[in-house]
This record gives sequence, C-alpha cells and structure tokens, in this order.
Amino acid sequence: MRAVFLDRDGVINHNRPDHVKNLTEFQFLPGALTALRLLTSAGFRIFIITNQAAVGRGLMTVEALEEIHAHLRAIARYHGAKIDDIRYCPHIPEERCGCRKPQPGMIQELAARHQIDCRATFLIGDALTDIAAGQRMGCRTILVKSGRGSTELQKPELRLYQPVHIADDLLAATRWLLQEEIRPAPDTTLPMTGVLAMPQ
Repeated sequence: MRAVFLDRDGVINHNRPDHVKNLTEFQFLPGALTALRLLTSAGFRIFIITNQAAVGRGLMTVEALEEIHAHLRAIARYHGAKIDDIRYCPHIPEERCGCRKPQPGMIQELAARHQIDCRATFLIGDALTDIAAGQRMGCRTILVKSGRGSTELQKPELRLYQPVHIADDLLAATRWLLQEEIRPAPDTTLPMTGVLAMPQ
C-alpha cells in the first residue's frame, strides 16, 4: 500500500500558540489542498496523526475536534483529495501515554487497522516529535519548515532525528516524494564498488 502519514497543525493548517480550538480558527495553509489532491491522484492513502492536548487541558471538546476533522475531510474531498483516516491524541504530556508523539502509538494503530507496511510509507511533520514517531516505525520522514519547522531545525536534537528530506511546506514535500516514487530502483545485479551507501 502506498501511504503517507501527515501531522496536522503546521503542515495542513496554520498552527496557533493557543491551539486550534474551533472551525473559525482552522485555516488551511497555502498549497496544502493541492498537495492532498496530488497525493490522492498518485494513489497514496492519506492518514493524519495529530497531538491535540487542548482536549486534555479542557480548552476544547472532543465534539469540537471531530467537527474540525469532518470539515477538513469535506473540504479536501471537494478539492479532489481523500483523507482515509485520522487519529488524534487528546492527552497532555504529563499523562505519558503511548499515543502522543514522539511515541508511535497512533501510527501503530493505523498500521494494524489498515494493514500498512510502515517501511514503505512516508511521514511528513513540522516537529522533531513527528520525525521521531515516524522513524520508530520505519517510515521515511520529511520535515517541513512551515509551522514550527524552521524553529525545530535549530534544535540540537535534529542530529538524533535527521529526516530524509527537508521541504518548505507540504506541497514541496509532496512534489519531492512523488519524484522519489518514480525514481528507478538501483540495479542490484551488478557488484557494488566504492564506498557503501549509508541506510536511510
């Protein structure tokens, strides 16, 4: 299965320091809907994984969050894209749950439900916690500079969670991964010479 896991805030829609708590505060980032359409047209199944501690902090209800996600899916569908599934973690960090990124619980749940081989997938996020969660499941990870991405690039932890690619935004990341998908595989029938390539 061709699949991509996407973070939400800062990747698909504008992030807010006070959280996206209702439909009024939910605004798509430029190019995001085009990216979702391109992924769908290319045969990728799209899964969203998002930390939503605003629920655990009492800043929004589960019903409000699900209304946002219903709106996201409807607008995406109108623009020719399909969101296959969404998982969110409502917990605050202090709860130390297994689903809040950088833990891989949401990816594990989606992989089990939809029979996804994570080693054949991409994950796109704007935070090192996204990258860490994806790498723990074997995904190829892309960090975008939108949202928190530019700030995350300055963190020393980047050395520990180095993505395979850094892109300006979701649309740029999508164009890159689509090029990667059509790149011919190396000919493994010939003997290898020179320096061994490092695994990604």
